[in-house]
Amino acid sequence: MDYEAVIGLEIHVQLNNATKMFCDCPNRPGDEPNQNTCPICLWIPGAMPRFSQVVLEKATMAGLALNCEIQKENAFDQKVYYYPDLPKGFQLSQSHLPLAKNGWLDITDENGQPKRIRIHQVHMEEDVAKLVHETEGHTPISLVDFNRAGTPLVEIVSEPDIRTPHEAMEYIRSLRTQIRYVDSAECSMESGTMRVDANISIRPKNSDRMNTKVEVKNMNSIHNVGNAIAYEITRQANQLQKGEAVVLHTRLWNPDKHVTEAMRGKFEGPCVPDPSVPRIIVTDEWLNTLKARLPEMPGGKAERFFKDYGLSRDEAVLMSSERNLSEYFEAVVNQDIPPRFAVHWIATQLLPALKERNQNVEDTPVTTERFSQLLSMLERDEINANSAKEVLAQLFDSTETPGAVIEKGGLRQVSNTSEIEVIVDQIITENRSAVDDFHNGKTKAMGFLVGRAMQASQGKANPRLIKEMLSAKLGNNT
Repeated sequence: MDYEAVIGLEIHVQLNNATKMFCDCPNRPGDEPNQNTCPICLWIPGAMPRFSQVVLEKATMAGLALNCEIQKENAFDQKVYYYPDLPKGFQLSQSHLPLAKNGWLDITDENGQPKRIRIHQVHMEEDVAKLVHETEGHTPISLVDFNRAGTPLVEIVSEPDIRTPHEAMEYIRSLRTQIRYVDSAECSMESGTMRVDANISIRPKNSDRMNTKVEVKNMNSIHNVGNAIAYEITRQANQLQKGEAVVLHTRLWNPDKHVTEAMRGKFEGPCVPDPSVPRIIVTDEWLNTLKARLPEMPGGKAERFFKDYGLSRDEAVLMSSERNLSEYFEAVVNQDIPPRFAVHWIATQLLPALKERNQNVEDTPVTTERFSQLLSMLERDEINANSAKEVLAQLFDSTETPGAVIEKGGLRQVSNTSEIEVIVDQIITENRSAVDDFHNGKTKAMGFLVGRAMQASQGKANPRLIKEMLSAKLGNNT
């Protein structure tokens, strides 16, 4: 039987607020264990939670970024369960009256066709503490780090509109980009500020019934989400083919074995309204002030880059993929650098160099002014591409201008035709076999000769002039 998957994602995003959700403790889960705690974090009797206004703003901005309807009234509930990572025996979350509903994100499926993934709701909740499992002697022990308890989260619950691993990964990428644009969260799966749980079931193709789902956790990258979903689809299909029922439960993704493994049964504890946190009333006036703060979002920005700057669709999407990158690109273009020339150098040289050095465009010493100066000199043929790459590398470790680096390194391009002609004549004389190959129609010989000429000039000659002069001279010799 042919099956199709029905997939819904629950994505927890840690808001980048300076403090926790209900107290003034620093929102830094990675600090030394149990340093960022207070009576509210630890739920000591008599301590009352104080809800953060900034958390509400960041959560609301995330909801707006995901095209959600912000609810006029929302409230916290007690999600009751008993586990060592939860000091009060329940988690403050929003079940009955969530912050936002009815959102959507547009993605592109495997066939390049647009598809809309609906978002059921976005709700706020506090994070729980972190369990640390160790061994003391031969005895396994579990310790609790409460630094993470009370960290502000939003949980984003999609509708079961996703059908393939590709669609799931595209949805996560789009969601991450949208939320980063409004500066609500870092959304890094690798560092744990975004966690994804996938609810997966399968059904016969062309059926509309909902079957028993399995929840998969412990996926620390977008790539692993795709792999885990693909494996689980196959596992469930094989199970049904054998006549075995799929049972509701939770599984973990094992990235080393590339399999999902059973974790525990799936159950829902009681969820009751919380009396300690007042209901939140969202006024039109307050909401309009947040809407006015929304930046130009990536979809609209990519369309503008495509129309105004003549970029290809792929180039426009790349340059708008991160807000800081888009601002860097436009700042370079605004200094009279041709847009596609700027894209080429940003994509092929700057971004790989930043990744290698673990830097971002907003904190790199290669400012837009320095980068634009370098590209301007390259465009005016004052240096060649190889020298420009060398200068770019030095800009990361120097405060000098590109011009000063070029002068100090003797990297200025040789464009004097008489100097180049001497080099070209020498290359033709010393490489007669390559010249004969060129005359016999082997076009690769021209690249060889240009390369030898560049070597002879120590990389300083203008390669365009070398090729033009070689073509003229070799053409005269035919």
